[in-house]
Parts: sequence; structure tokens; C-alpha cells
Amino acid sequence: MKKRITKRLLVIVAILISLFWFSHWQNNSLVTTEVTLHSERLPLNFSAYRIVQLSDLHNKRFGSEQQALVQKVADARPDLIVFTGDLVDSAKGDEEASLLLMEKLVELAPVYYVTGNHEWSSGRFSSLEQQLTAAGVHILRNTASELAIGEDTIQLVGIDDPAQGEQTENMLEQAFHKVDEERFTILLAHRPEELALYADYPVDLIFSGHAHGGQFRLPFIGGLVAPNQGWFPPYTAGSHTLGRATMIVNRGLGNSIIPQRIFNRPEIVVVTLRKTA
Repeated sequence: MKKRITKRLLVIVAILISLFWFSHWQNNSLVTTEVTLHSERLPLNFSAYRIVQLSDLHNKRFGSEQQALVQKVADARPDLIVFTGDLVDSAKGDEEASLLLMEKLVELAPVYYVTGNHEWSSGRFSSLEQQLTAAGVHILRNTASELAIGEDTIQLVGIDDPAQGEQTENMLEQAFHKVDEERFTILLAHRPEELALYADYPVDLIFSGHAHGGQFRLPFIGGLVAPNQGWFPPYTAGSHTLGRATMIVNRGLGNSIIPQRIFNRPEIVVVTLRKTA
């Protein structure tokens, strides 16, 4: 009888240890997703240009001084790093991990950043903006910038998250005011559910986040739930094309309201641009 009880206890302990390991691995084991985008509008000097996208950190740490995450980004050999919002979390006051990450990323490549909803709901964005600017991060707030290699250029546009109080369409109008629609253009916008609106503008590549990969990913179905999209949302990960625009949805790095990921490990996206004839 005692042997039977002992065996059952050992099985229970083994199951609990396995569940703990699985939970930790799902939340902390980084995965890199490679995407290649072909475009005839891409200038020749930008062919093979590599862009690393990060999103939705929510103040999470990956190793001592963010070393695990920084090393993964460095291994991707980026020419450009973009961060698509929710760098911080409105419910977590310690922003040291987020700022430390950005300080280390600017040593690898130029870093461009747009806000997510948590920057605004935290009520601390003004201070965060000052610290990011001081660290050398380029903040795009309904503005466009130009990236150059030799005589070739492409356009990079970024909009605030509408949580700051302005309608997305108004911010897009402001950001695209002087954009040349014949040139290759990238848009950074936190929310993927607005793809139909983004595609109304002359944009080739869109980087978004916000959906956290659907939090729990089911085989053959995809993400289970996402903010502003509800149950079984259409835009939680991967590439989505509408007209001229291809949108990349990053599954994100951290968690917020729901503390656990399942079959949805923290993601780094690497996009390689290729010139087509």
C-alpha cells in the first residue's frame, strides 16, 4: 500500500515539474522567425537589407541585462531594428529592463520605435520618451523618416497608438502627408486589426504587434484571443497581404493581463528585403 502511494506521489511530482518546465520554456525561450519580402519598388542598394522587429516587451527580462535577447538580435545581423509598441506595461512600474534593452539595441543598429496602448495607459510616456531619445532611439509619432544607402532611399513611417486619443485615420493622414507613393515605404503601427485602413495608403511593408500571438495557439487554428479582435482573431502572427501592402504581425516578447503563453514562444522577427526585376 505504501509503495503504491509513494509511486503515485512520484508521478504527481514528475507531472508538476514537467508543467513548471513547460510553462517557463513557453514564456522565456526565444524563437526567431525569418521572412523574405520581394518588391520591384525596392532600390537595388537595399536588396539583402535586414530588419529586426521586436514588440510587446511589457518590461520583461531575458537574462541578466537582457543579454539573451540582445544576443539573439545581434546574431540576426540587423541593418535596422524596429520596435512596435508596448515596450512597457501600464501595470508594472519598473521600466529599467525596457530602457536597458533599448540602450543595448542602439549599439547594434539604428532603432526606430512607435508607441503601443500601454505607453499611454501607464501615464508615464512623457518621461519614457525623454529617456528613449537620450538613449539614441528614433521615435516616430505620426511622422515619416528616410533611410539611405548611398544614393538610394526608402521611407519609414510611424504612427502613435490611438490610445493616446487621436483617430488612426487622422494620424495616418498626418504621417503620409509628404510620402512619395512611388517609393518603397515601411509603416510601423502597433495594432494589426487596422490592416484595411493601412492598405489605403501607399505602403509596401507594415510591422505590427499588440495581439501577443493570440496568447494560446491551437494547431490548425492559430491564436485563441487578442485585444480588439476577440476570439479566434485573424491577425495574430505571420504575414498578411492586402493590395500592395504586406503586414508582419509579431507575436511579442512579454505578457500583460494573461501571464502565460502556450505554443506561442516569445518572438523575434527578421525580415530580409529583396529587389525583384
